[in-house]
Amino acid sequence: MTVESLLRALGDEIEDAEEESFLLFSQPIPSQNLGFVDQSATSIDLTIAGRDLTIHQSPTILSSTRGGGTTGAVLWKITPLVATWLSSPTNPFTTHSIFTPSSTLLELGSGISGVIALALSPSVSSYTLTDQSYVLKLLRQNISSNLPSLSRKPKSSNNNNSSKSKAKSKAKRGAAQTTAAESGEGGEGGEGDSNIQIKTLDWETDEVAGLLPGRGSFDAVIACDCIYNDALIDPLVQACVDACRLRDRERNAHRDGDDTTITTSNSGSSSDAHTNSGSGGGEAAGLGNVEGKTVCIIAQQLRSDQVFNGWLAAFKESFRVWRVPDEVAGVGLRGGEGFIVHVGVLR
Repeated sequence: MTVESLLRALGDEIEDAEEESFLLFSQPIPSQNLGFVDQSATSIDLTIAGRDLTIHQSPTILSSTRGGGTTGAVLWKITPLVATWLSSPTNPFTTHSIFTPSSTLLELGSGISGVIALALSPSVSSYTLTDQSYVLKLLRQNISSNLPSLSRKPKSSNNNNSSKSKAKSKAKRGAAQTTAAESGEGGEGGEGDSNIQIKTLDWETDEVAGLLPGRGSFDAVIACDCIYNDALIDPLVQACVDACRLRDRERNAHRDGDDTTITTSNSGSSSDAHTNSGSGGGEAAGLGNVEGKTVCIIAQQLRSDQVFNGWLAAFKESFRVWRVPDEVAGVGLRGGEGFIVHVGVLR
C-alpha cells in the first residue's frame, strides 16, 4: 500500500475548484451554527476511540478582543469526528500505510484541544502540534492531563515486591509524561512516554522549517477547521506547501550524496525507492511520481462557498487535490453532513 494506492482509492482528482464548490454547496447542509461544541463550557468530556478525555477550553479568550484571532481557544464540532475517523483501523490513511508505527505527523492550527493527537499518537512514531502561542498553555494542559489514559498497562510479574516498584515506576513515568507535554517536547520513547511535541507556529510570521532541527520531514500534514475567512487562506496554504516541501528537501539531500538513510513510512521502504524510478517509482498513468510525498489532509466545516472556493483555488495552485468519498469517510464527514475532508499532494 502506498500514496499512489491511497489516491486511486479516493477516486477522481478535483480539476475545477468552482465545480467542486458548487457540488458541495448545492446540497442541503445541516445547520451547525458556528461549529462550537459548547462555547460557554470551561471543560468538555469526550470519548474518542474508546478513551475518555476531558478537554479544558477558554470561553474568556474566545470572547476577548485579542488581535490575531481567538477561535483556537475552544473545541470545534468537527475535531472529535476527525479524531474518531483517523484513529479507526479502517481509515484509508491506515489501510494504505500512510499512518504506520514509523509515521511522523504534523498538525497545523491545532487549537487548545489536542484531541486528534491524543487519538493518533499511540499508533505513530511522532506527532507535532502547532498553533499560536496563546493556545499553548491549555493545549499542554490537555495533552498532559489526558496522557495517562493512553499509557499501556504494566506487565504482570511473579515478584512479590513488584507491585510497589511498579507503582513507583508508574509515578515516575507519569511525571515524565507531564514534564514532556508541558515543556512542549515529546518524551524519549518507551512505555508511558509522550511522542507528542508542541510548537509555536504562526502561519503569517513563522517558518515551518524551524519546527525541525536539522533535516527532517513529515509523512502527513493535518489541518482541521482552519479555514473560516479569506485572510487565512494564503498563509495556511503556504504553511501546507512549506511543510510538504520538507520531504522534497530531505529526498534531494539524499540524492546529492548524503549517506544518511531516509526512512519514510508511506513508501514501504527507504528513500532508495524515492530515487529509483526505473521500476515504476509511482509513475503510474495519470498520477506521476507521487511515492514518498507528504500527504496533506484538510478537514473543514462547510460555512461559506466563497471562502471554500477561494481556499480550494489557492490550494490547487500547489497541490493536486482529491475529496475523500463517502464510502471511506468517517461518520459525520460525508456528503450533506456539513463537514468535508480533502487530500492533497504537492504538484
